[in-house]
Amino acid sequence: MSLFLWILVSTIAGGVLSVAAAATVAFKASPARIPMLISYAVGAMLGAVFLEILPHAFHSAPSTKALGGVILLGLIVFFVLEKLVLWRHHHGDELETAPSQPVRGHAHARHGSETDGGRSGMMIMVGDTFHNFVDGVLIAASFLANPQLGLVTALAIIAHEVPQEVGDFLVLLHSGFSKRQALLFNLGSSAAMVLGGMLGYAALSALQAWVPYLLGFVAAGMIYVSVADLIPGLHRRPELKATLHQTALMGLGIVSIWVVRVLTGHVD
Repeated sequence: MSLFLWILVSTIAGGVLSVAAAATVAFKASPARIPMLISYAVGAMLGAVFLEILPHAFHSAPSTKALGGVILLGLIVFFVLEKLVLWRHHHGDELETAPSQPVRGHAHARHGSETDGGRSGMMIMVGDTFHNFVDGVLIAASFLANPQLGLVTALAIIAHEVPQEVGDFLVLLHSGFSKRQALLFNLGSSAAMVLGGMLGYAALSALQAWVPYLLGFVAAGMIYVSVADLIPGLHRRPELKATLHQTALMGLGIVSIWVVRVLTGHVD
């Protein structure tokens, strides 16, 4: 199978199929089950970063110092991007406090923002569409660097897409969308992953020298999302039993990445 077909299949699986899986879970499962999926996603992402992406990037980069700088820059960029999202949401809250709005309505809006993680349904879709597009580019970059690396990266992205999509479904349903509307919006958003993969293939095939540095940026994004966004949510359950479950599922996520490496013969 050509690299183009691998990228196409992987982005479709990462986008459309993850939405289908998430819809099945979100429409039947309670929100209390989401932390279990997030724990596995954290392990899968960190396993992909430290077992596959970074070793390959450092091995193929012309300058390891430059690559380290890219990773550092990536962490700062993702920090700033998240700040912009938070600022926009805070600005929206200030508009809700205008004198023309009744106090009770504002309290209700406040309560709603707490239940949906601080973002409205449409804000979730805008951010998720951009995220899916970037994921498609990352999958393309990984396959162009190495087919086995691309497979592992695609698996890690699918692993974190499913719990994220579950969360998106719950936010949309909470915001008043019907199940059909939530499914259509998520499918449209996830289609951006296929577009990102195709554009990434077209652009990166002529810029192979940039692949190690893009992989470093990929690693920075995965590390930031895992450590800054997902893990803090897991700390809301500090009791021993929950901690043991979370740790076991994180370990399962890491092991799943290692298993893929073994099955594909990509072991040192």
